[in-house]
Amino acid sequence: FSQVKREMKKADSNVSAVKQFVLLGFSDLSDLQGFLFGVFCTIYIIIITGNSLIIILTRLDPALQKPMYFFLANFSFLEICFVSVTLPRILVNLWTQDRSISLVACATQMCFLLMLGATECFLLAVMAYDRYVAICNPLHYPLVMNQMMCVQLTVGSWIIGIPVQIGQTAQIFSLHFCNSNQINHFCCDIPPILKLACGDTFAHEISVYIVAILFVTVPFMLILVSYSKIIFTILKLPTASGRAKAFSTCSSHLLVVLLFFGSGTITYLRPKSKHSEETDKLLSLFYTIVTPMFNPMIYSLRNKDVIAALRKLLFKNSTRQ
Repeated sequence: FSQVKREMKKADSNVSAVKQFVLLGFSDLSDLQGFLFGVFCTIYIIIITGNSLIIILTRLDPALQKPMYFFLANFSFLEICFVSVTLPRILVNLWTQDRSISLVACATQMCFLLMLGATECFLLAVMAYDRYVAICNPLHYPLVMNQMMCVQLTVGSWIIGIPVQIGQTAQIFSLHFCNSNQINHFCCDIPPILKLACGDTFAHEISVYIVAILFVTVPFMLILVSYSKIIFTILKLPTASGRAKAFSTCSSHLLVVLLFFGSGTITYLRPKSKHSEETDKLLSLFYTIVTPMFNPMIYSLRNKDVIAALRKLLFKNSTRQ
């Protein structure tokens, strides 16, 4: 009996509460730490500058005082928040080579990453609905997409994921971590954290799938429905120039949707057996950092109104000087 008690005590000591984790990040690329710091620092500056510029343009230019650009400004602000959850930590880790992160900081990072990711899914669905109303019901557009409706849809997108993602984060961090405290990732995301958990995590994995279906699949299906109706309406337009103009207003948004949802879906909806640490890291890098960097370019370079507003702003500044 005393032998059994000793074995149980030994098992309990193996499941000791982890107080901090180590984010391995890009530690395997030891010769490239300085180069990677420069690259990520440049990317962060591009993201902040590009998205801030879109927010400023949509606020200052009267031609951009439309629901489409109101949603775009919110989306740009969201991208700044989203990337600020991960990139500063990556830069600190690369600069100091101290990769430790407390359990509370790790849980906080995951919670904000999940909440802002859910917001992005629903905000992209709202933007698709806006394009649907504009193209399929142009006469009712000012009535349907009034200021109150725009604010309600935006606020709804921002808050809908908060209680669920706080609950999911609390559930995951209620697990015991005994395998290791080393996270083979650059941020505290669900797949690498679950790999460190002791015992059976099947119920938690099912929970992750259910939440992913609600917050990824449902908005994506709404976007597909919106765009199927948009494309059907565009193809019925009598002139080629009308079709080209309608397609150009939607193509930027559709490209962003494919980039974000593609990488996000593969990350969260793949079976655990298919998860590879390096693939997870690459996909997370894509939807948390690369996509926010390209979004301002996609929206500005493919949008005549935004380009015109930018030229006006630059020309006004040059004439003042």
